[in-house]
Amino acid sequence: MWTDYRTCNSAGFGSASGYGNPVSVWESSGNWIETERQMKKKSIILLCAMLFGLCYPAEAQQRTKIPRIGYVSTTGGAANHGPYVEALRQGLRDLGYVDGKNIVIEYRGAEGKGDSIPSLVNELVHLHVDVLVVPTSLSAIRAAKQATKTIPIVMVTLVDPVANGLVGSLARPGGNITGLATLQRDLSGKRLELLAEVVPRISRVGILRGADGTMSALGFKEYETVAGGLKIQLQSLEVRGPNPNFVGAFQAAAKGGSRAVITITNNLLFRNSKRITDLAMKNRLPSMYEGSAWVEAGGLMSYAANDLELFRHAATYVDKILKGIKPADLPVEQPNKFEFIINLKTAKQIGLTIPANILARADRVIR
Repeated sequence: MWTDYRTCNSAGFGSASGYGNPVSVWESSGNWIETERQMKKKSIILLCAMLFGLCYPAEAQQRTKIPRIGYVSTTGGAANHGPYVEALRQGLRDLGYVDGKNIVIEYRGAEGKGDSIPSLVNELVHLHVDVLVVPTSLSAIRAAKQATKTIPIVMVTLVDPVANGLVGSLARPGGNITGLATLQRDLSGKRLELLAEVVPRISRVGILRGADGTMSALGFKEYETVAGGLKIQLQSLEVRGPNPNFVGAFQAAAKGGSRAVITITNNLLFRNSKRITDLAMKNRLPSMYEGSAWVEAGGLMSYAANDLELFRHAATYVDKILKGIKPADLPVEQPNKFEFIINLKTAKQIGLTIPANILARADRVIR
């Protein structure tokens, strides 16, 4: 409780009784001796100040610590944070956290430069953030795991976190990492099946992917596993950074006889999503993607968990950790609903008719 100076009188500090009538006197030395009234006035001020200090609430003396959330974006930058961190902010707002008021998000963006991720992670670790959120990139999650064994890490991973050594098990992660596994790789077969239904008698599909990185190799292997059963041959269309030759990749697809293209999401390709979808349209190639953001950028189709919903849901992990639950005790969750999205405008632009039964199965159609 705050102490009101006006309450001092009621405590008896302002009463003049017992002091007698104040009289001014001179000593023979000629020095002035303060009157009793002046001395009493000083005593009142001093005692009230002491009382105010004693009554000052302890919680006001120690400012409430505002939690800091570290967020490493593998594709975003200072000028464009991207949609995923905003989805996380929205999820936090839904739980009562407002960035800049009762929580602070320390954002770091690698701008697609994979070699800068470890230093960005270490920067946030040295800031002693309360929780570290690391999305999608396997290399980024591994960098975070290596950088700290104490700061809780919330991941949103495209790969199997158990098979890749990120957690001990889905039910009991152990260590300081938990979060969401998107089942991205497990959906490769379904994407290829949908593409075969949309493009009749398709026999060859180009797989656009980054030449470097574990995720690209894992993704291509998953598509290879199911392609044989569908009697579809795959053509690997590899690009390298920092200046990937996407035009050359699409020229190679045309020359190799690929009648459609699937893009395996990674940092390099995601940062160039608009360029890739434009080239697919320009070459009149039906395209399948591993996330809704690609279709919203002009791609033909995607089949995946709702990207933005995953990051909104990641906020619940942050909330539970801030309330004291250990990451080791928070099971890794997987989505149980996936979205099939079709961009009908793109279909018309490339001269492709989507069968009515396929449109009826779509969760969302962009017209």
